[in-house]
Amino acid sequence: MLIRIAPWGFLASALVLSVTGGVAAADPASTVSDPQLEKVCDVFGKCRFIVSSDLDDPGKPATPGKDGEGGKQVKRVCEFNGGAQACTSKLGNWSNGQQCYMRREEPQPPYTDARWEGHTDGSIWACVRQQGYAGGKHLVTKWVWLPGEPDTVVVDPLTLVYRAVAAMRLRPPLVRSVPGVGEVGLVNMPVWLWVAKTDNTWGPIERVASVPGLSVTARAQVVAVNWALGDGQVVRCEGAGTAYTVAMGVKDSPDCGHRYKKTSRKLANCKYPVTATAQWKITWESTLGDTGQIDLAQQASTQLRIGEAVPVLVDPAGGDQIAPTKQSECS
Repeated sequence: MLIRIAPWGFLASALVLSVTGGVAAADPASTVSDPQLEKVCDVFGKCRFIVSSDLDDPGKPATPGKDGEGGKQVKRVCEFNGGAQACTSKLGNWSNGQQCYMRREEPQPPYTDARWEGHTDGSIWACVRQQGYAGGKHLVTKWVWLPGEPDTVVVDPLTLVYRAVAAMRLRPPLVRSVPGVGEVGLVNMPVWLWVAKTDNTWGPIERVASVPGLSVTARAQVVAVNWALGDGQVVRCEGAGTAYTVAMGVKDSPDCGHRYKKTSRKLANCKYPVTATAQWKITWESTLGDTGQIDLAQQASTQLRIGEAVPVLVDPAGGDQIAPTKQSECS
């Protein structure tokens, strides 16, 4: 099964995430052994984990008292204006406090966005509720800044996955090249491309996110870098590439390189725009046996200036060199 994750129509996204695997199908009547979670699955085999500690008789009134004093916790119920409300839908998970379905925006908007209200911590959530009756029904959305998690009843493993990924603080690739910034390469000469490795720009990196009764471990690793070279060519490098040293001489990179056929003097800034897109593979598993995969792409850019060798005319009689004709306005 392949599920495309997008910001569900409320906010344009520059990143594309795709999720494979996901929550495994289960017997709709099955429940987990942990007393705080009940696993409920629909007819399509998609499951959610409902916080509960009174699984024996959900309809039975709770006995007064506190935990550890002989009383039972009240099973949390989703309510809208005092009436029963579905705890999960395609809009997200229901929050009794916010009185709407909550879903964290992915990716998060920049801190300059007014929805942050000046904060630089926490996260932005879409709060969606259906209003109206019959043919007049429509969705109303507002965005809410929260310092932590909303008071949703449903515990979705993917929510924990994204929380673990956020804790990784993944960053765009650290681009390196020869020729580098401030240098000039030559037409038909080797260009070397590579990225520097750190935990959050290359991996591997692992983080764990948990709620009572459920924990998710996510692991991330870049599997390839796609280099768009600005001349219409794209080079896919399965690894980070090889860092160039003077000892390499004038030869092609063994695993990640390119040769330009034309100079860059007619381009903006007299340079080729180069974009490196790192392809992250993020795998995850929960303590309840569910697994999945997320593919995430992050980009970084640079520019490469490519010139050409210019012949120098020499007087065979031993006179002064004759300066070549100026070929471009590049400085």
